Formats: sequence, C-alpha cells, structure tokens
Amino acid sequence: MRVAIAGAGLAGLTCAKYLADQGHTPILFEARDVLGGKVAAWKDEEGDWYETGLHIFFGAYPNMLQLFEELGIQDRLQWKSHSMIFNQPEEPGTYSRFDFPDLPAPINGIAAILKNNDMLTISEKLSFGVGLIPAMLRGQKYVEECDSLSWSEWLRAQNIPERVNDEVFIAMSKALNFINPDEISSTVLLTALNRFLQEKNGSKMAFLDGAPPERLCQPIVDHIQSLGGEVHMNSPLKKINLNDDSSVKSFSIMQTSLGESNEIIADAYVSALPVDLFKLLIPQEWKGIDTFKKLDGLRGVPVINIHLWFNKKLTDIDHLLFSRSPLLSVYADMSITCKEYEDPNRSMLELVFAPAKDWINKSEEAIIEATMEELKKLFPDHFTGNDQAVLRKYKVIKTPLSVYKSTPGCQKLRPDQKTPITNFFLAGDYTMQRYLASMEGAVLSGKLCADKVNQYTKKLLETNQKNAL
Repeated sequence: MRVAIAGAGLAGLTCAKYLADQGHTPILFEARDVLGGKVAAWKDEEGDWYETGLHIFFGAYPNMLQLFEELGIQDRLQWKSHSMIFNQPEEPGTYSRFDFPDLPAPINGIAAILKNNDMLTISEKLSFGVGLIPAMLRGQKYVEECDSLSWSEWLRAQNIPERVNDEVFIAMSKALNFINPDEISSTVLLTALNRFLQEKNGSKMAFLDGAPPERLCQPIVDHIQSLGGEVHMNSPLKKINLNDDSSVKSFSIMQTSLGESNEIIADAYVSALPVDLFKLLIPQEWKGIDTFKKLDGLRGVPVINIHLWFNKKLTDIDHLLFSRSPLLSVYADMSITCKEYEDPNRSMLELVFAPAKDWINKSEEAIIEATMEELKKLFPDHFTGNDQAVLRKYKVIKTPLSVYKSTPGCQKLRPDQKTPITNFFLAGDYTMQRYLASMEGAVLSGKLCADKVNQYTKKLLETNQKNAL
C-alpha cells in the first residue's frame, strides 16, 4: 500500500520506517532541506554544528532504543554515568549529585535520593517518598488522573514542602517541557518519576555521538529507501484535498526548487507535522469534528537553544547539568559529551533558555548578554580575574512553537493516531501515547501510527477502489 506522509521529524521518519518494514511503500515529504524536525541541526560557516535543542536519550526510552538496535546504530549513543547533577546557586561553581548505585529499581533511586544531603532534608525526602506511593502502586492510571493538577498543585495536595519544588523540580520541569512547575501538568513529572524509579536504568542518560540529522535520521532514511520507500526534501504540504465523503483525495505538495505544486495520490495519508502547523492545514470540512476541534487547545511552547564557543575549557564534567538558574534550564559542554564536537582545549556549551516566552522576541544580543551573566554564577572562576574565558562565537536558535505545552487538561485533547477520517492518520508527540512531549513520544507515535495504518489496510483499499469507480 502506498502511504503519503507529511513531515520528516522523528515521528514521520519512524512511521515511514515501520510501514516499510510491514511491506508498504511510504512516500515521505519534508518542507525543509534538513531532516529531523525538532532534532534538526546545521553547520555554520566554520563547519561547527548547531542544533535545535539539547537532546538527551534516557534508559527509559524503550522504543527509541529499539529503533537504534534495529538500525544497527546503538553504538552511536554515548552513555554517561548513572547520575543527575545540579548546580548549587547558593555556592556558585559547585554541584550536587544524585548517584544511582548498581542495584535493582526502585532501590537504586531511593539510595540516590537518600545519599544526597545537599538539597533536601530527611523529612522532605520522606514526605516526597510517601507522596509518590500512589503513583508507584496504581501506575499509569493514577498518573493520567492527575492531569487536572499542575505539578505545584499536586505537591501541595500531598503536603510536600514547597522547598522540594524549589530545590529539585523547577529545574526538572524546565528540562521536561520548558515551563515552570506552576504551569506543567503533574502527569508529565509523575510519568518521568515512575519510569526513573521503576526501571533500573530509566534515568541513565546518553548523548548522540554527533548531529541528529546525520547520526540518527539519515540511517532511518537509508532503511526506508532500501525497502522501496521515498523521501523528498524541500517539499512542504500545502493542502489536503478531499473526496465528496470528506476522505482524503490527495496531498498538494509544493516542490520549492521548481516552484510548482504536485498532487500526490496514495492509499493512506499521514500528517506527521507539529500540531501548530497541522492546525493551519485542517480542511474546513473537518473543523467541526471533535478530534480536530480539540486541537485548538494544544499549542507549542517557545524554546531557545544557545551554543557558546569559548577560548578555553570551563568544565571537565562529561554529563548533562541542571543549572537551577532562573533563566536557563539544562546545559552541557558538548566538547566533552559528544564525540563529533570534541575539543580537548576549548568548551562549547549548549544551553536551553527556559522558560522562553518573555525572551523569544528579544534580540540575540540581549539573550546572550543575559546568558553570560548567568554563566558568571555557574563558572565564577572563569569569568573573574586576569585570565577570563572569552566567548569566540555563538548561535541562538529560536523555536517559537516547539513541543506542545503540557499544561493541566491537555491529556483529554490529544488525538488518537487513527482519526475519524477513513484514510487519514496522525503522528507526532502530541498524539496520544504515554511518553508525552519527548523524542520517545515522537518515535512511539510514529510506530503506533504505522500499526494503525497497517490494521486498516483492507478497509482503506476497499474505500479507495470505491472512490475510483
């Protein structure tokens, strides 16, 4: 069966990969000249890569890890020590660690929390642990029910001290969805904590050994093409054309290099576009359908990713770091953590500026100035005295609408991959799957979408034969 897919981010690529594996012919169309969507990356004039975001792969990403294994590229993941490392704002230049011992879950997670005495008191640890018991015992059902509360509201409902939020979860909320605990749905944090505490290596982190378009996305494309599928770049979806029964008749795809539009006819059609872009393309005839009406409540969150190249080393830590800064989320020295970006003498920091809503429209110069002020607190020894670190160059990547903003109540708005339209399907982290707005969520959504297309093969072929008569 021929399947047209719009969008070559992780969701679209994964959907096409699994459709090809099942004997179908996916035809994938990407608007830009770069693969990856939210994991896209580019080279500057000096050949240095800069990325859309700081991408971390967790041990609790089973579908992503399976994808790496099926492609034979699992050696491209650079696993770090099983730790979570936080800056200490009250002691600039110092860190606090949660180190997970080589023990079964949840014992290793409990041990990591109990051994850290820098951030939480014993009573705070105990109250937080007791609050998590329902999530651990009742599992995902309880986690989904908590979507009516923000994380801050959930903590208060469990009588957990506000200081736990301040010390740990402001940083984690910004890392998971680029917003603060007062805004983020408690389902997001509870999902992550459930996976981290119930899987031995759930919170273990890895970095990709190079730029995602080359080291992850291109192998997926090679696999798709080896099975007869197609991938077309610079080919945005411009319109979804309908039959009289409101099923999809064709995709209008613009070939930007030629400046002309082609009608693409297939047996099934998939939108793997970000939710905000897809909403602009929903046909008028569909706008009254509940599945599509609910999408009005989903909106991408603004994100700013920053790359800073310095003339000297700022740190020797080979890991992700939680800044606990009011302006920054997580960061890493990519000259250490990523093989392709390695530089033994000079640092390249990649930082996530979050929340970004008040900064997305500000100048790059203003953003860099504010970031450098925060770095003086994180690395005081390198920005005082006579031998200060010098910023050689920078890149600021703004994404006004990134992953959907996971606020309370969003779960009931998220659509299934199979829509009410007979031959039309959705893929994307915003569609319903348990890993929410993440790379794992995008991969799982693509996999689920491919399965839904495959399940409806017979019905779709019958419908297409009827429309052809």
